Amino acid sequence: MTESFPRLQARTRRFTLGAPRGVTISPDGGRVVFLRSRGGTDPVTCLWAYELSSGEERLVADPRELDTTAEEDLPAEERARRERAREQAGGIVGYATDRAVTSACFALSGQLYLADFAGGLSPRRIETDGAVIDPRLDPSGARVAFVSGGALHVHLVADGTTETLVSPDGENVTWGLADFAAAEEMNRMRGYWWSPGGDALVVARVDESPVRRWHIADPANPDRTPTPVAYPAAGTPNAAVTLAIVGLDGKRVPVLWDVAANEYLADVVWDAHGLMIVVQPRDQKALRTLSVDVATGETTPLDERTDPIWVEIVSGVPARTGDGTLVQIDDRDGARRLVVGGEPVTPTSLQVRSLVDIDDDTLLLTASAAPETVGLWTWSDSAGLARLSPEGGLHSGRLTGGTLVRSSTDLDSPSSMTVVACGVEHMIPSFAADPGLTPSVTLLRAGPRELSTAVLLPSWWEPGTPLPVLMDPYGGPHAQRVLAARNTHLTSQWFADQGFAVVVVDGRGTPGRGPEFERAVHLDLAQPVLDDQIDALRDVATRYPDLDLDRVGIRGWSFGGYLAALAVLRRPDVFHAAVAGAPVTDWTLYDTHYTERYLGHPDVEPAAYERSSLFGDAAVAPSAEKPNRPLMLIHGLADDNVVAAHTLRLSSALLAAGRAHQVLPLSGVTHMTPQEVVAENLLLLQVQFLREALGVPALPV
Repeated sequence: MTESFPRLQARTRRFTLGAPRGVTISPDGGRVVFLRSRGGTDPVTCLWAYELSSGEERLVADPRELDTTAEEDLPAEERARRERAREQAGGIVGYATDRAVTSACFALSGQLYLADFAGGLSPRRIETDGAVIDPRLDPSGARVAFVSGGALHVHLVADGTTETLVSPDGENVTWGLADFAAAEEMNRMRGYWWSPGGDALVVARVDESPVRRWHIADPANPDRTPTPVAYPAAGTPNAAVTLAIVGLDGKRVPVLWDVAANEYLADVVWDAHGLMIVVQPRDQKALRTLSVDVATGETTPLDERTDPIWVEIVSGVPARTGDGTLVQIDDRDGARRLVVGGEPVTPTSLQVRSLVDIDDDTLLLTASAAPETVGLWTWSDSAGLARLSPEGGLHSGRLTGGTLVRSSTDLDSPSSMTVVACGVEHMIPSFAADPGLTPSVTLLRAGPRELSTAVLLPSWWEPGTPLPVLMDPYGGPHAQRVLAARNTHLTSQWFADQGFAVVVVDGRGTPGRGPEFERAVHLDLAQPVLDDQIDALRDVATRYPDLDLDRVGIRGWSFGGYLAALAVLRRPDVFHAAVAGAPVTDWTLYDTHYTERYLGHPDVEPAAYERSSLFGDAAVAPSAEKPNRPLMLIHGLADDNVVAAHTLRLSSALLAAGRAHQVLPLSGVTHMTPQEVVAENLLLLQVQFLREALGVPALPV
């Protein structure tokens, strides 16, 4: 390895570049389309096709051959969409095909392109008046819909004409785009859907007029006007989201449901059996599937999931089998289970993660028999439940036309492996870079709640040598750090090799352990997750007596940053230094859908917000009982998810209480840190800070 690990990790976008992703399979199972860059350090994503009949892989579209500009010129809506999706690569990062998977469309630097998989010709550019967002072919491939200027347009491929179907009817109105809450928290990245016949679309109308405006400034360039952002903070109004069925002639039929009682639009499904929408009330204690009469827009209840705390939105459902049977994933008998026709068909020992595909009447799902692993399974009425992947590791896939594409990784593999199985197995190679680093991970269950825990020691360490401890959690809902996948632990191993025993803990609130474990953080996002870190740390120390509990640091980003700051402020007796990156410090400054799910509405549950805030702890002056511990706060000033106000307000509170700390502002950086130099130096600066704070000598050169 000629580059340092921090630089290589930054350049490879955490070693994700060059790996196949975004798979689509043709209905006959004969063609596999996917995205992949040409190499492990190449950030420009290309479109590829693999033909099973010939076993040949073909490059369909290379952005460098289509766009000669040095940098992508992305419209603001596309930059926001990529930020919501945490997309760090460039080039062709998304595409859409017709039903037969004979052609595809995509946007590149705001320009629309159409590619033909069978013809072998280069993709052709389609002239449009404005920058193109989220283009999608109709099922027949005759038309391409796209959003531009907040309006929905349709291009007729045969004659090259483009018509505007629906335009903004207000200053803050868009058609065909996802609202902030849907994209950031509901995993709904799109705002329009074609009918199965390609003769109409159902389109989301988003009115951001009610949403309060925040302003993201660029202090490094005071001549620039701050960017206004419609941010729905907890307790404040959301965007008004409605739907209309729009014919190709522009005729609109409003979709009618009680929007006041169900203000969140979670999903839209338009299949051969008709149109369904999924809506949710503000308190998230229900998730309602409604059938839509496409002629009148009238809705009829089809299914309802309820819970006294909250109902989780699960990817892939609702869906319907070939005969129209409704498929859901629901929390029953203490487990998240696949439910077909109202009956659970998976055991309580399996936690279902998502429904991926329905191939005829065979359902492909991801599920966990243990929280550290995710497997691929199928279920059908005739064959029952069957595992398609090895027991260990993380597995994802697609299933169409009898062809299965499975991507797998585990603790022993340096990168993911993508296999196409249809009678015989074919391999789609990964070009991901070799990290040059082999994590030595011990997975165990720690503490009275048997928390999933990973322990990483320096590769050069010998027993009998005391080691300072670095806790390296995320710790919050919807994300795990303790997984049976090698690349998940690369950064932790690098920190371990700098002279630390690294301990990673997934506490209460994290997925994979079942609904009760996830809901244990209800009305308190602070104490349960902090207690779990401490319980696991103490248990691990009994198993590894060389861990020095007088020198314990903690680092994290986003929720992990919140947890790191919380640790040194609330329990300085346990934690002696912290690095908090982009931390949420005051939950009233975070968005509605995420925050109110866990803490309720701030007007109804003010005590939940108070106990989960960092400001009460920050306001306490240092004392013998609450000594001040070294704390580094890091925040991107262009962050529109966890805005920099979180860190700036916490810094002011710490200063007022006489608590010394460091603040590292990152000019022009968002919630992600894809810039190579920034990402590299952030790791180096964190190590330097932690060494100085914990009295860890630098390693000999």
